[in-house]
Amino acid sequence: MERILATSIARLIRSGRLTLTMPSGKIHEFGDGGTPDVAARLTDAGAVRALLANPALRLGELYMDGRLVIEQGSIYALFALVMGNAPGERNLVGPAIGRQLRRLLELIIGRNGILRSRDNVARHYDLDGRLYDLFLDGDKQYSCAYFTDPGEDLAEAQRAKKRHIAAKLAIDSSHSVLDIGCGWGGMALYLAEYAQARHVTGITLSQEQHRIARARAASAGLDERLHFALEDYRETKGPYDRIVSVGMFEHVGLRDYATYFHQCARLLADDGVALIHTIGKTAPPGPVNPWIAKYIFPGGRLPSLSEIMPAIEASGLRVTDVEILRLHYAETLRRWRERFLERYEEAEALFDARFCRMWEFYLAASEAAFRFEHLVVFQIQLAKRVDTLPMTRDYITDNEALLLEREEAAHSLRAPRRMTG
Repeated sequence: MERILATSIARLIRSGRLTLTMPSGKIHEFGDGGTPDVAARLTDAGAVRALLANPALRLGELYMDGRLVIEQGSIYALFALVMGNAPGERNLVGPAIGRQLRRLLELIIGRNGILRSRDNVARHYDLDGRLYDLFLDGDKQYSCAYFTDPGEDLAEAQRAKKRHIAAKLAIDSSHSVLDIGCGWGGMALYLAEYAQARHVTGITLSQEQHRIARARAASAGLDERLHFALEDYRETKGPYDRIVSVGMFEHVGLRDYATYFHQCARLLADDGVALIHTIGKTAPPGPVNPWIAKYIFPGGRLPSLSEIMPAIEASGLRVTDVEILRLHYAETLRRWRERFLERYEEAEALFDARFCRMWEFYLAASEAAFRFEHLVVFQIQLAKRVDTLPMTRDYITDNEALLLEREEAAHSLRAPRRMTG
């Protein structure tokens, strides 16, 4: 088995260097000796068999269980080495039967009904809230930031993301806004305060997020114009002048794409605008990674544009703009991963070592996938009428400038004044 594994890895790793110690004690080296330079060890014969049988699932489990040990470098460096050499390759030997079977099952049972959606959300977002405080920015933005400058810090880039989305929505003080999958309320708060929407409703299935979002609205003095509800998007009533959804579409499920966009069409006013911000793939459609589906985002799925567009077209909505954010999520995840590792001991105190290895693996694998493979973020703007928005995209830049002015003005008002003698 060790020989088969070594032969398979040698086929994948051509540049960089991987030094792998097998359970027998035999050491294999792969690559041309360059960078990344990673040394790893498999602790037992069962780990070798598991890795050969189903690497997409078992690699993460072996790392979580301490049966794959990184002795030089990091788990992220291992991903950079593997994905940089063989992007998209998840099979070591034989045909990708497992991937084909997962695709078939997804087509048959890939629905996230209301009860299942609530359970899926609870399993990830209702973890101890202190976990997210370890690595997110102060506004608890748990989605791709927008780096207008590579040197921006995380908080600045997350503000830029909210600003960019608000600018595309072209909100004014007469508009009502629905935020589908509002998280801890940061986007809704921004739209109420800086975009100056007349009223914003945020909906979530996470009890923890709902509790925190409501408290934040009250603390900001915006609870008269800002409402949060524990509600599935299929239960929501409209109409709304604007709809925004950031990082929620990934949880819809393949067989509910049509339902989602038909509901958006029902909820959106005739002269309304919607903005869907979602992780997606620039590769052909395929099932989600099995380890991510089992341990991190049950029921989650990353769509290709070829899957999204037919559902939009069938709903009667018009696609008015599509922007693809490349590498922005890789940079976001790098910052999350670094912040998490800086506070690793605190995470261990909250959970345990296995959970922390799981979370590090998740952040590292995700960052590498955005940096070396086909993952991106789609921002899809929708409307019902062809004349709702200006004919050129200049209004987005103009709106961003106005929003930035409002942010800076609010910051100067909040800044403590110096005492003068």
